[in-house]
Amino acid sequence: MRSLVAVPSIALLVYRAYSRRSLTPIGILTAFLTAIAHAAHPWSVFFALLTTFFLAGTAATKVKHAQKAKLTMSSTGEHGAGPPSPRTARQVLANSVFASLLAAVHTVTLYQTRKSGDACLVKPGARSTWADLLPYGIFAQYAAVAADTFASELGILAQEQPVLVTDVMALLSFRPKRVPRGTNGGVTTLGTVAGLGGAALIAATTVTLTPFCGGWTYADKLLLVVAMTVWGGLGSLLDSILGGLLQASVVDAKSGRVIEGEGGLRVVYSLSKGQTHERKLVTGQDILDNNGVNAVMAGSMTLGALVLLSLF
Repeated sequence: MRSLVAVPSIALLVYRAYSRRSLTPIGILTAFLTAIAHAAHPWSVFFALLTTFFLAGTAATKVKHAQKAKLTMSSTGEHGAGPPSPRTARQVLANSVFASLLAAVHTVTLYQTRKSGDACLVKPGARSTWADLLPYGIFAQYAAVAADTFASELGILAQEQPVLVTDVMALLSFRPKRVPRGTNGGVTTLGTVAGLGGAALIAATTVTLTPFCGGWTYADKLLLVVAMTVWGGLGSLLDSILGGLLQASVVDAKSGRVIEGEGGLRVVYSLSKGQTHERKLVTGQDILDNNGVNAVMAGSMTLGALVLLSLF
């Protein structure tokens, strides 16, 4: 990506995050380094995906925030109708670290092969090298994390109570278990549709800005959009499954609302004596926090896409 475009673009993103307090100070530094890793690549598409995910995800977080704040509560007290809490460095890395690594590796391979100026996206096939497939891993990661963000931030606004996707027996008996809004593993129709919309946004950005090699037809590009949208939706579903199994969902016994950990951290549900609100574990195991679930999902969808394409 040309420095004349990259430098002011990164500066604007950093200023926006600082002025609107959408990231913590360490989160801003982490996002700055992440942006550099993306902008250092000769293609502009990777930086555009990072920017699209950040801006669209922030916008989704702010949609009806006051209404969403009444549906769950913070581990440090009720959210109220104030602005959303700034995201931390852990949250930034959970959603972008794999793309940053792949972008850096792909940048090095392009300069080593002296293809930095005329490189283009190769169609997966018998002649594809491992380096040719790296961009697809980046596409897959952003499709998955965008779908998960949109599904989480907008799905909670659904009128119906979420269905616990990890209760297989209840699903097979057509008597799905309903859980409070914000429960890990809970899915809604609105959340599913929103997740697919987030993945489609990433897919549209991809086909608009990616330099395609010869041989790509309009049908091929449309197939790429559909595949990325579906893959993103599967990533959101995987996140729900992982969250429902490996992340503790804790409910405040007095209000019945799910308690969310600040910065995506664990929620302590074994409170010491003298604390007024009793907390209880309703689903999941206390193995991963929300950041860990997001990172495992993003890594799985990135690696899974690369493995499938290599087999293809």
